[in-house]
Amino acid sequence: MDDLAGFLRTRRSRVDPVASGIPNDSRRRVEGLRREEVAHLSGVSVDYYVRLEQGRATRPSGQVLDALARVLGLDETERDHLCRLAQQRRPRAKAPGGRVRPELLRVLDLVTDAPALIMNHRLDVLAGNRLAGLLFGREIPGLNTARHIFLEEAERGLYADWDGCTVDVVGHLRLAAGEYPDDPRLASLIGELSMGSERFRRLWARAEVSARTHGRKAYRHPLVGLLELHQENFALPGDSGMELLVLSAAAGSAAQDALRLLAGLGEDGAGARPHQEHPGRRVPHL
Repeated sequence: MDDLAGFLRTRRSRVDPVASGIPNDSRRRVEGLRREEVAHLSGVSVDYYVRLEQGRATRPSGQVLDALARVLGLDETERDHLCRLAQQRRPRAKAPGGRVRPELLRVLDLVTDAPALIMNHRLDVLAGNRLAGLLFGREIPGLNTARHIFLEEAERGLYADWDGCTVDVVGHLRLAAGEYPDDPRLASLIGELSMGSERFRRLWARAEVSARTHGRKAYRHPLVGLLELHQENFALPGDSGMELLVLSAAAGSAAQDALRLLAGLGEDGAGARPHQEHPGRRVPHL
């Protein structure tokens, strides 16, 4: 799903040669740095770097990876991704399961004034509180937000910043593919998105990686209008690969009033049917 050679090629193509101290050459036909330029700036032989980009080199040392990250201008998330790809000969991480502890479901019940979700590394929503079901207008378990954004909301319906959301989703899936390269369900999802969405194919080819832990999320809800919310991601303990996402509204804001209205519409039986997994039930594997 992802490989060191491809990642190096895409990162090399985005580096500005002038910013790297290489004189501007009007005859340059290569976008970004040439392979020999990366090798020179990193302090490795051209032959070795070429073998890295061809997938024929042995695992590079930490010193080489640090030099490549510096030359390619990688941020912390990209550098971690580079190191993970370079170490893929180690025993690969097993994809975590999709079972949510009953105690976590009780925590979701405690969040009453903000949509809250539990999501895995594939962006499968494993559980959600009542407001989450009302926000998405559907049952929560079984929803995959990547599939929802690219294949169901491609007309920019629910997501006010659809373009930004698609970039975030692809960046997350790139990281997940590097961490769990042997996850068949993740590979199947990526294949499905590639077949069904031209935008996904274009973004995936850029090999961008990102880890978003908080930020603005805006929705255009058919019943209550624009919802400008703030998303916080909380990694759950252990090796579950799960995160708790909470979408909160600022006190006294129009979004807070809209969430209250949405909750009231749900109580009246209008709009989306509220949903919450019962704590005693087993959450199915997704």
